Amino acid sequence: MRDPFDPARRGKTGFSLIEIDAWVNHAVYRLFSSFKRFYTDYSARLERFNHRGAKRLFFELMGDAATLGVAGTIVMLAFAIPAFRATTKEWRDYQQYAVTFLDRYGNEIGRRGIRHDDGVPLSDIPDHLVKAVLATEDRRFYTHFGVDFLGTARAIVTNMRAGGVVEGGSTLTQQLAKNVFLTNERTIERKIKEAFLSFWLEANLTKADILKLYLDRAYLGGGAFGVEAAAQFYFNKSVRDINLAEASMMAGLFKAPTRYAPHIDLPAARARANEVLTNMVQAGFMTEGQVLIARRRPAEAIDRTEKKAPDYFLDWAYDEVQRLGNGHDYVLTVKTTFDADLQKACDTAVESTLRQYSKARRVKQAAMALAETDGSVRCIVGGRDYGRSQFNRASRALRQPGSSFKLYVYMTALLNGYTPDSTVSDAPICIGNWCPRNYSGGYSGRMPMITALTRSINTIPVRLSQQLGRDNIAEMAGRMGVKTPIRVSRSLALGPSEVTVLDQLAGYLTVASGGRKTPPYGIVEMLNTHGDRIYDHARDAPEREQVVPPEKAGQMNRMLVNVVNNGTARRAQLPGILAGGKTGTTQAYRDAWFIGFTGNYAAAVWMGNDDFTSTGRVTGGSLPAMTWQEVMVAAHQGQKIKPIPGVGYIDGSSLPVASAEDEDRVTTLRAPTLTKEAAVVLREIAEALGNAPRFNKQPQTRNDQVSAVDPQAASGAR
Repeated sequence: MRDPFDPARRGKTGFSLIEIDAWVNHAVYRLFSSFKRFYTDYSARLERFNHRGAKRLFFELMGDAATLGVAGTIVMLAFAIPAFRATTKEWRDYQQYAVTFLDRYGNEIGRRGIRHDDGVPLSDIPDHLVKAVLATEDRRFYTHFGVDFLGTARAIVTNMRAGGVVEGGSTLTQQLAKNVFLTNERTIERKIKEAFLSFWLEANLTKADILKLYLDRAYLGGGAFGVEAAAQFYFNKSVRDINLAEASMMAGLFKAPTRYAPHIDLPAARARANEVLTNMVQAGFMTEGQVLIARRRPAEAIDRTEKKAPDYFLDWAYDEVQRLGNGHDYVLTVKTTFDADLQKACDTAVESTLRQYSKARRVKQAAMALAETDGSVRCIVGGRDYGRSQFNRASRALRQPGSSFKLYVYMTALLNGYTPDSTVSDAPICIGNWCPRNYSGGYSGRMPMITALTRSINTIPVRLSQQLGRDNIAEMAGRMGVKTPIRVSRSLALGPSEVTVLDQLAGYLTVASGGRKTPPYGIVEMLNTHGDRIYDHARDAPEREQVVPPEKAGQMNRMLVNVVNNGTARRAQLPGILAGGKTGTTQAYRDAWFIGFTGNYAAAVWMGNDDFTSTGRVTGGSLPAMTWQEVMVAAHQGQKIKPIPGVGYIDGSSLPVASAEDEDRVTTLRAPTLTKEAAVVLREIAEALGNAPRFNKQPQTRNDQVSAVDPQAASGAR
């Protein structure tokens, strides 16, 4: 074996292994020697600082404090850095809407969201309110730089003497940082973030800006944020006009608004206001003589006893505001389409029906929405009692529509070459093992399509859905305004896919307005605190699309009018006014519907039970149609009656017929030589004669019966 350390053996570098080994050993030796000399010199230098006794203790403590201080600073920065990310956003913007709602005539009807108003400049806020706040919350506000170390130390001593928290150490800037960027959690992490953010606010804003933001953002109870909103809520006046007694009561709310709110505990609020007045004297902001009248004549808060408000409508309108808002303005005044008289008529009709029939017919809930034919919603009933249940059944409850869904089936047929007089077959039909049946259990053979809808035959729309395509029918429902996605199934034509009351109202509004898509809407305009109109329905709403040709909408209307005049919805007939609509009743009588319209209004009514239990055979042609009729009679009082597109008035005058074909079909309704008043009188006479006893009275077919829907088993609905 050859010697690896032989000098004659050299690698590619030109060095032998023995030379490399020697260099490494020498380098390690020199490094160790250098470290040894450095340590010896360092120890010798430290000997010069070798103190004993008190000096050594002092230096040891200082060293430990410096070490802990550096470590603590690093930890605090680690907590604080995430908090600064909030400052990069639009943190001045409020992220919750504070909405004041007005009815169609401009009268206030209620509020939703927080009460907040930052529209009053600092120069307009009374000096005595500013002094009351500073005297109570932060007397050294103009001298500290975000954190008042003297005030904090004083608060610690005071609290230790009292054995509890009686004085806070947070400055006004710290409270603003908490209100704007942080939460109310009591943790060390939050206090660290609060301190750093206070320094940031002081570095980036003036004292006046900080004070203004604090007065605008602080929560003062009663859902009110800011001094202007609080003044309006407690004293029904602008903050510009409050006196010293009222200012002291408001200043006392900053500490504990729920405890000292005057509408909750007036004696406690007055006692707290007296403390604030004392603080103002102690701070040197006022003399005892200046506050004497405020002590003797404490503030009187207005009565905030809850008054009945259209809560279901307001809840729905608030959802609409959040959908339409621009994301920048959060304090809004919103004018709505609401009509108090029509809301009262809707509430009265629903409650009257349920009071009479709820127990006997085992129906506990109802929902209703009424709108003009342009889509402006005048009233909403979301349930029987808002106090017991705030769930809005008109806008959120998903229920099976039953035969009221047939509107979309027959409209699809009309758009595919059928007419109201097209002959269709009422005969047995099965799709797999599902065989729908009619309410009567029998079949009537061939009949005009208008008759099939009037009698609410089930087999015919099922057969049409097979011919036309169920996907096309579902698409038609969406095109006509149904927002809830339609679930396509073999029983689609009989309405098993759940929808809302507002969905059905939208669909029927489309035909009631001559084929133009007419989404129900409740917001007319929205104004921000500066009076700028940030939304205007006439300006900003999408143009109403003609989704159905006018002549086809007219044909559909003629069929729906026949349902009211001669079919399952005869209880919805209005004296002297032409009406159209459709009933719907689902499996085991769980849901009962009637959706109808005149030339002026459209309304949808649902009745049932929240737990989906069966009612006592309540059909769409009974209680819902009766309720709809009662509301519509009240709604049309004093109104100029408008024609139904494609059908006209009840006397046929001013008839806007969609096509020459329709012109021939509705001539039986015409009476051009009669006035409307004469037509009404003749109709009343005809009804009186019809109710009189007759000779040779023939048995009549009970065509107003409504079949139950079994979407997956065997039956349909009317």
